[in-house]
Amino acid sequence: MKSLREVLADADSRHVAIGHFNISELAAFNGIFAAARELQLPLLIGVSEGEREFIGVRTAAAIIKSMREEYDYPIFLNADHTHSLEKAVEAAKAGFDEIIFDNSSLSLGEDIKNTKEAVAAIRAIDPNIVIEGEIGYIGANSEVMDAAPEGIALSTPEDAVRFCAETGVDVLAPAVGNMHGLLKTMVAGTAHKELDIARIDAIKTAITAQTGTKWMTLHGGSGTEDREFTEAAHAGMTIIHVSSELRLAWRRGVEQGLKDKPGEIAPYKILPPAVDGIHAIVANRLKLFNGIQ
Repeated sequence: MKSLREVLADADSRHVAIGHFNISELAAFNGIFAAARELQLPLLIGVSEGEREFIGVRTAAAIIKSMREEYDYPIFLNADHTHSLEKAVEAAKAGFDEIIFDNSSLSLGEDIKNTKEAVAAIRAIDPNIVIEGEIGYIGANSEVMDAAPEGIALSTPEDAVRFCAETGVDVLAPAVGNMHGLLKTMVAGTAHKELDIARIDAIKTAITAQTGTKWMTLHGGSGTEDREFTEAAHAGMTIIHVSSELRLAWRRGVEQGLKDKPGEIAPYKILPPAVDGIHAIVANRLKLFNGIQ
């Protein structure tokens, strides 16, 4: 089976993106994994610090390892938005395939300094772990909001080159019109996020030519217009994150399950609408990321 690095290199060479989807329980996981297997596409499962606290760091690692071995399937685990060195080391020791060290809320200089320290610590534990860093600012919460977070700051090719060259990360997550969470207008279908495709291309070109960083990630993908997912992958995004849409589908599915079976108390009988809703979104997004009609 290919390693995560090999999967990313293959996706990058074909100008497609690996789908990254967050979980905090098994209903979401079942919907995500089923969709990926039906399409026979590699998959990244993400767990943020809060999701790891709920699931358990080693439990999450054991679930993904078990699925990879049982199905001989390219499914990998990412420690999403890890803000402290302590949490990064914890994920590395638990056997995560990727770790995102995110100090993007700090100045670029502090972000570089702390990320460089995290890269050294993670590689000392396991040099095969894929390490990602983040620059710019796109908000911090996967929530449904009235307005965009204050302080959104787009990334530049110059900052991207400096960050990648000085930290040595494998993957860069820039701010290119993406945003964490969803606006209420996006949920209503009257608005969508507008990615700066030219900026994606410029950053990708710059870091590829001037640093050892090979890949880029689009965070905050929920609420993006369909065609822009495909364009972002073609322009240089090797990983695309979707989380808020899945959380919303989970919530709606649970509400539907309770409505359909008001007297039911068995979770596995209530949760199928949530699994189905998540499955549909993931299948759609994976097709867009991979240019599948």
